This record gives sequence, C-alpha cells and structure tokens, in this order.
Amino acid sequence: MAATFSPVHEGLLPLPHLRGMDLLDTPLLNKGTAFSNEERTALNLHGLLPPQVESLKEQVGRAYRAFQRKNDDLERHIFLRALQDTNEVLFYRLLLDHMEEMMPVVYTPVVALGCEEFSHIYRRPRGLFLPYPLRDKIPQLLQNRPNPEVDVIVVTDGERILGIGDQGAGGLGIPIGKLSLYTLIGGIRPERTLPIALDVGTNNTQRLRDPEYLGWRHERVTGPEYYEFIQRFVEAVKEVLPHTCLQWEDFSATHARPILERYRDQLLTFNDDIQGTAAVVLGVIRGAVAVAKSTLKDQTVAILGAGSAGVGVADYLRSAMVEDGLTDAEARSRFWLVNSRGLLHSGRTDLSEEQRVYAQPSERVADWPRGAGDRVGLAEVVHEAHPTILIGLSTLGGSFTQAIVRDMASHVRRPIILPLSNPTARSEARPEDLISWTEGRVLVATGSPFPPVYYGNHTYRIAQCNNVYVFPALGLGLIASRARRVTDGMILAAAKTLGEHAPAAKDPEAPLLPLVHDLRAVAIEIALSVGLTAQGEGVAPSTLPSELRERIQALQWTPDYPRYTRE
Repeated sequence: MAATFSPVHEGLLPLPHLRGMDLLDTPLLNKGTAFSNEERTALNLHGLLPPQVESLKEQVGRAYRAFQRKNDDLERHIFLRALQDTNEVLFYRLLLDHMEEMMPVVYTPVVALGCEEFSHIYRRPRGLFLPYPLRDKIPQLLQNRPNPEVDVIVVTDGERILGIGDQGAGGLGIPIGKLSLYTLIGGIRPERTLPIALDVGTNNTQRLRDPEYLGWRHERVTGPEYYEFIQRFVEAVKEVLPHTCLQWEDFSATHARPILERYRDQLLTFNDDIQGTAAVVLGVIRGAVAVAKSTLKDQTVAILGAGSAGVGVADYLRSAMVEDGLTDAEARSRFWLVNSRGLLHSGRTDLSEEQRVYAQPSERVADWPRGAGDRVGLAEVVHEAHPTILIGLSTLGGSFTQAIVRDMASHVRRPIILPLSNPTARSEARPEDLISWTEGRVLVATGSPFPPVYYGNHTYRIAQCNNVYVFPALGLGLIASRARRVTDGMILAAAKTLGEHAPAAKDPEAPLLPLVHDLRAVAIEIALSVGLTAQGEGVAPSTLPSELRERIQALQWTPDYPRYTRE
C-alpha cells in the first residue's frame, strides 16, 4: 500500500510506513544509497544497500556516466525510463542538471522511437490504460490510479503520434514524456500527474501483427461508438477527478477539435496540439517580429499543413492580429493555408468548417499559376502572396525547398521560417539550409532539436519551437490560480509572455526562444500571466499578483531528498 505523504525538498518528514524492499521499490520515496545510517536503521535498510552513504550529487554523477555509456538513443530512453521507475527524485535531478542534453531523449524526438517500440521495451506499469472492452468500468479504472490526488492528466488515443501516426496503446509513451516535463519545467509534483491511454484499437497493421504488441488487438473504433467512449471517459473524470486539468494529446485531426469544442466549457481542459502549439508559435513569432523591427499586424502568413495544429496556429495568430488593431476580416485575408490538395480557397468543397474560415476567395487566385494537378501549391502561394512568415506543420520532410525559400527571401528582408514537424526526418527544412539560402537573414525556429549553425563568421543557435515552453507553465498557472476553465485569453497571455523573453531581441545570434536552462524561471512568469488572466476573466478566484506569484513559486517542486525523522 502506498504511503499517504509525498517528499518535499529541503524538508523533514515523518518516517514512511513502508520498510525494507517495499520502500526501495517505491520510486517517489526511494533514496537508494542516499539513505543515512539513522534512516537505514529505522527503516530496516541495513544489508539491502551498500554501506557507503552518498549524496544526491554523487548519485547524479554515477547515473550520468551510465547514461553516457549507452550506445544509441533508444537505449538512453530506456535507461531514463528505468531510472524514473526506480528513483524519481534522482531521475528529475539528473534531467534538471542536464536539461539540454536529456530533454530530447525523454521527449521529442526520441520519444517517437519509444512509442514505436513501446511493447518491446515495456518494463513496469506507469499511468492507466482504459481499453474499449472495459468501457462500462471507466470510473472503477480511474479509482485504480497510483496516487489519489491528481493535478494534471495527459490523455491520448494514440492515433496521431507526432509524425509517425497510429501507435495504438504504445501512444502512452507521449503522456508519460509530457508529464515528465510538467514536473521538470513546471514543477508539478510527479505523484500528482497521471498519464492515460484510451485504447480504442489500432489500424497499424504492423502493431496488430506483432506478437509482442500489448494493446487491444482490434481495428480502431470509429463513429458514434468512438464518441460515446470519449463521453464515458469525460463523465468519469468529472465524477472521480472533477478539479483536475485534462490535456488532450495526439488525437487525429478528425477528432481533436470536435472533442475540444464539445468539452472545453465542461471542465478544466485544453488540447496541446491545437492550443499549446499555437501558443508557442505565436510566442516565437512575436519575438521574431520584434527582432525584425516590424509589427504582428503587418505580417502575411503561409502555413503548409491545414490540420488541427495548422488551423489552431492560424486561429491564435489571427486573434493576436485583431488585438493589435486589424479587423477580423483583414486578419483572415493575411492567411494562406495549404494542405495536400493545395491552397484552401472558396471554390473547394472538401474543407471542414474550421478550414473554411481561412479559404481565400477563388477570384483572388483565379489568375495565379498552377502547380501539379492544376492546384495552387506552396510554391505558387509564396511567389504570388509574398508571405513574411512561413510555417510548416505538414510532416513532409524537405518541403521547404531552396527555390521556395529563395523566392520568399527575395521579397522579405527578414523572413520568418518555422519548419515545425516532428521527428527530425519530417522537418520541412534544415536550419543550415535556410540560413545559407537566405544569406543569414532568416529568423528560424524548428519543431525538432538541431545543433547550432555556423555561417559567415556567426554562430546561430536554433530554437526548438516545442510546446514544452508553454504547457508546463500553463499547468502551473492553472493549478496555482485554481482556475475552473482554460480560455483563449489565457493562451494568448502565455504566448505574449513567452515572446517577451526572446533572447534574440537582445542578441542577433541568440535563439528566438529562452535557453533550456532558463525554462523553469520563465515558466513562473508565464504561469503568473495565465493566472492573472484567469482572474481577470472571472474563471479563478481573485488574489493579489504578489500572492499569486508566491503561490506559484511555492508550488514549483524541486527534486531534492527529504530527511526522514521519527518525530
């Protein structure tokens, strides 16, 4: 049975009820070789541990050396997951001390490989699986959660994992990785997070044929049955965990927006692929526009990829332009969205309601040249519309070609280009190419991590436009402010605060996003802006800004061992 308390850093705690191996097998309470001799005596640990007592710093050093000995990214990912399942304080302290090196391993891009290999590398339970055959028992399954108090749930149905598609039950790797970053950056206590996989089957034949696949071996449930299952899940969350923040993650474009729109006013919830991505992109663009000495309302935006993420980015960029003085019609006219069938325009009959908002009038492009299949493609949009901002959310690797980029750069002094697709192989362009093709004038951020680029006696550090800059801070702000809903105003506030912390505004060789080691500090500022906006919009109780800041700082957990005492 789990202990009823949780460690706090630099604190004294009563002796846990667990003893011996039961204690060492509890990741959040285990200190391993850092248990003092007094603790070992009181907790029946003598003989189970080597006699040398170590500090957390010494343990981190040994763990880091073991990490360095791993030969490939998957082995490094497995090592970190195993450490998380053994000693959570050590796991998070290791990540905190080596954030820039380890974040890509615990999350993107390596987590994609971890999801593909999930069934092959599975070791210990973490989080919850809610399979469709047990749809009548979802409240009972939620009662089986590892810890009673939960601040944040990240849930996926595994259908659209990053850029690699349907992974079925293996998609649980994404919520596990996301929640690790909630703790690492936002400071949300690890035992108050819950990853969940809604296992409604998979259409991935490779998974279904794999004898080691651990998910429900069935084609995906679709249509009314699927939405009924989602409804059962939401009702169970409202019943069992009514005040918990629920983040939707990696749902297909077909399902993501309808789910968000249906439930966003019923509980504390948001979709990271739609709202989190949009907030980070808007934050990057605000910073880039400032570096270019321009204004947001003067931009023209081309987006390759018109799914839930692409439309979500356009929605929040449009709202920000309206805030800056444009009418909604003027703002919409500045967006050029392109999907696999070409430019979104009013003559197309295959557009969703959300896409139709950005359909350009057919007569506006009637005289434009056509590309393959008699479609207006990205090349034609760039040549005719002269966008100042080019965003890639297509998962089509290399689709920002040299010809397209050079054409854009011929019309714009400081082109802003964001190839955001994951993993690295799916990126629409490589930063070194973009910098070379634009003679160093481009302002660039990517979805996957890339090394610095050396060009013309300058070193350009490439910002990874990762949702990690927003969602951990958003969660921290929601919890600290005791918000009841997530509003568009809160997302816009997060983006604005992020943009204000762009290092490139002070140093032209610096990236467009804060450095990784500054993320926890920036998270406090974003959380504060989110909380104050929640109060201003009437979805959180009012408090003084100073009190809210103190609450946020107090909530941000730091991975350090407590000292256990008999009193």
